[in-house]
Amino acid sequence: MSTPSFEYILPVIRGIQAGREYYVSMCPVRFLPKLFPFESEELPPSMRAKRALNKARIPEIADYFVKNPTNYTCGAIAASIDADISFEAVGNEAEERKIGRLRVPMDAKFTINDGQHRRAAFEMALQENPQLGYETVALILFLDIGLEKSQQMFADLNNFQVPLESSLSLLYNHRGDRALVVKSVVKQVEVFRCLTEMEKGSLNGRSPKLFTLSAIDRAIVALLSNIHGSEQAKPSRYRATKQEKEEELTQQIQLAISYWNAVSSFIPDWQLVLHKQVAAGEIRRDSVHCQAVVLESLGKVGAALLSVFPESWEEHLSLLQQVDWSISNPDWEGGIWLKGGISRSRASVSWMTDYLNKRLGLETAGAPQARRL
Repeated sequence: MSTPSFEYILPVIRGIQAGREYYVSMCPVRFLPKLFPFESEELPPSMRAKRALNKARIPEIADYFVKNPTNYTCGAIAASIDADISFEAVGNEAEERKIGRLRVPMDAKFTINDGQHRRAAFEMALQENPQLGYETVALILFLDIGLEKSQQMFADLNNFQVPLESSLSLLYNHRGDRALVVKSVVKQVEVFRCLTEMEKGSLNGRSPKLFTLSAIDRAIVALLSNIHGSEQAKPSRYRATKQEKEEELTQQIQLAISYWNAVSSFIPDWQLVLHKQVAAGEIRRDSVHCQAVVLESLGKVGAALLSVFPESWEEHLSLLQQVDWSISNPDWEGGIWLKGGISRSRASVSWMTDYLNKRLGLETAGAPQARRL
């Protein structure tokens, strides 16, 4: 008596890539753990078809799925099938031959080539929100072609990925409060609105801009650090209402706008570039005030000024006009100028913050150290 054959039957679209058939299907999220059990991590790297799972990444991705159930985005999972499969087209016409059902034995081995962290994150997210299990994830299925070629497939899938520029990531982020604050401030501070590179993380010699969005973001976070810190004074069980959160964000934005407008009025070079009296490239070449390390330091100094001199911070800030911002200033040597160039290290940010504190009279006033978020 023959043993009955139990199968997965997947609706798929058949395609050709590199001369080989592959299939695209949709998989309910709740079935991902069953289809793709994890390989033993005790195997040496040479015996695996992908990198070891980075467990630290999983909670963050799972939290993203749970907190954004109506507007998350998840890319396809690419996998290989080690089994004798069969494809049944829905018809004989040209387009019909590409659409059909894929019959896969239940003892088939599915190996993820790309997307293992998404699969693990969904499994974790399902524990908090089981309703996600009824949604679907795209699957790209290849026939198993052996360990060596599976490893090459993993390398190929990841080889040409380019990390998203931090400025562009902020620009396209419409969900986080941090991105909302920085973009609102940039829109309403004229020098930022007109002189900020919104996409790239660095400026070439011919760029007409003075700043990058990512550098302004770090500067604003530094400025508002003491405000965020004040939340710790509230009872541990306290939860702000939506209206309270919106009001707090509005206050932060307005405070940042006031501060950076004041800073721009006390650095004449920024105004010269804004009104096209001097080229941005010339200012970037000859001065340090538009460097990311200096912007972040200005943010930290602003946090201290607002804390120590809440009524007269602008008066103290006006002393920025007396700072020699030229790149040839010997004061920078060993502080933000190291090995023939501007340093971006945390130590250089701290040095520049201390330098500006002294120039603005904060050192003698016992300025508090701004926390890093």
